[in-house]
Amino acid sequence: MKKDQSLLSCVVGVDVSKAKLDVSFDNEVAVVSNTRKAIVDELIARIDCESTMVVMEATGGYEEQLVTLLHEHNVALAVVNPRRVRDFAKGIGRDAKTDPIDAGVIAFYGKVVQPAPQLAKSDHEKKLNGLVERRRQLLDLIDQENNRLQQTSDQEIKDFIRKSLESLKKQLKSIDGRLSECVKQDQHNQRKIEIMNSVKGVGLVTISTFLAKLPELGELNRAKIAKLVGVAPINNDTGQRSGKRQTFGGRSYVRRVLYMATLVATRFNPQIKSFYQRLLAKGKEKKVALVAAMRKLLTILNTLIKKDELWQAT
Repeated sequence: MKKDQSLLSCVVGVDVSKAKLDVSFDNEVAVVSNTRKAIVDELIARIDCESTMVVMEATGGYEEQLVTLLHEHNVALAVVNPRRVRDFAKGIGRDAKTDPIDAGVIAFYGKVVQPAPQLAKSDHEKKLNGLVERRRQLLDLIDQENNRLQQTSDQEIKDFIRKSLESLKKQLKSIDGRLSECVKQDQHNQRKIEIMNSVKGVGLVTISTFLAKLPELGELNRAKIAKLVGVAPINNDTGQRSGKRQTFGGRSYVRRVLYMATLVATRFNPQIKSFYQRLLAKGKEKKVALVAAMRKLLTILNTLIKKDELWQAT
């Protein structure tokens, strides 16, 4: 159930680590063990569940138990980008960094920025997200092992690395099979999947990644969705100077997957192919043209889902 954000008058900031939570209640910071019982007895029991928003940073997994328990007790929560919180802290002169200080900064960030409450995920959504995240980890591990293979001259070590790569690639293949099953079983997003699948260049990896990591697709305008992914050109102007616009930030893994999909689309998707080639013909650098093509492909997907239409080549 999504709460009315205007009714959330109290913000609690939580700095999450593996063993403990530093919790900022107004002007007091309490330390709570990162266990189910402690979270319920020492955190949730202290707050007004109807009027409180709990804000925490994404930690890569240590926050999952807290998120689950807050949803179970119908407490509004938001998991925010750690880099944005750190930039916010620098902007208000909070350069010192300790867990209690971080909890207070997170609470203040929540009060000022007022992030939207996060909806509870279904078991299917959690499974899909876990598989997508594991696929990302495997790709990183494969890249690391390939680099090590190039860096060593010892034949025995090379053999060990090749065996490791063989195992990682086998697991990657299994993950792709499970992702395919999850996407087929996703009745809630079936129309969105059908629309994305109709766009040439967009396959299983892109669809599953967007479902798990970019649920806002089709709900925001093209400028906001491009900024969320990190392919929107950001102004760099000051005074009389008009600086070169750059793309940065956003969800890096989503951008990585979009990049690969766009490479395929520049060959097989008529709209993206012609758009990309026109930019190159105008003298645009390949990198600049490709980022623009990424933005174009993302816009096409976002627009089609908004309009509930399948893609048609033009």
